[in-house]
Amino acid sequence: MLGATTRLAVAAVATLFLVGGLALISVGDGATGTGLWLVVIGAGALIALAIERNRYRSEESERSFESAGPGGGEPSGRLDPRFRRTEETFIDPTTGVTMRVFVDRGTGERRYVGER
Repeated sequence: MLGATTRLAVAAVATLFLVGGLALISVGDGATGTGLWLVVIGAGALIALAIERNRYRSEESERSFESAGPGGGEPSGRLDPRFRRTEETFIDPTTGVTMRVFVDRGTGERRYVGER
């Protein structure tokens, strides 16, 4: 799980690799192999950022670029009041953090918050 600052830094470096690699390929003169590797690494990092998603987070939280809460869930203390705490919990198999389930009883929408 990457924070917003880390995502931005990785995206900037990956873009530099991609552009630099394309420039090296266009120049040629023995730099094509190096340029190709830079393009592959840069494109791979950008693709990974595009599909990487923090676990157990709502689309709203993802769009806000806030750092994830414990276990990759919603940021602690940031839930809309319509979400009510339930007795349902589970342990995230990757992080080992106990996740608490909150539900909007009107829509059935669920949110997950890590318990420390």
